[in-house]
Amino acid sequence: MTYFGGHLRRRREALRKTDRRYSLRQVAQRVGIEPAYLSKIERGDLRPPSEATTLRLARELGEDPDVLLAMAGKVSSDLQAIIRKRPKMFADLLRQLKQAPDHAVLSVVREVRDGDW
Repeated sequence: MTYFGGHLRRRREALRKTDRRYSLRQVAQRVGIEPAYLSKIERGDLRPPSEATTLRLARELGEDPDVLLAMAGKVSSDLQAIIRKRPKMFADLLRQLKQAPDHAVLSVVREVRDGDW
């Protein structure tokens, strides 16, 4: 079982404890995939699905889409487009933030979000 697939299964089964609509079949139907396909993803027999399917799964299971995409080894297409516009700058930024503690990263995020440009 992969980390991604195991996480999906644990999340779906946790939701199913209080809401029977989270059976494998019902979730697969709402997401628009075959139950057997979802089962194979959850067991780790198949690689994580496409970005679009991963996003639908995130919405269905109440997960953060960016986190679920990262767990699938993917980066959302909107973030890819942003990085492609200034690849050197974003690569440098991410490398500098790599070793920074969480509070420092949050400080940078708040500064950018709340800054008066």
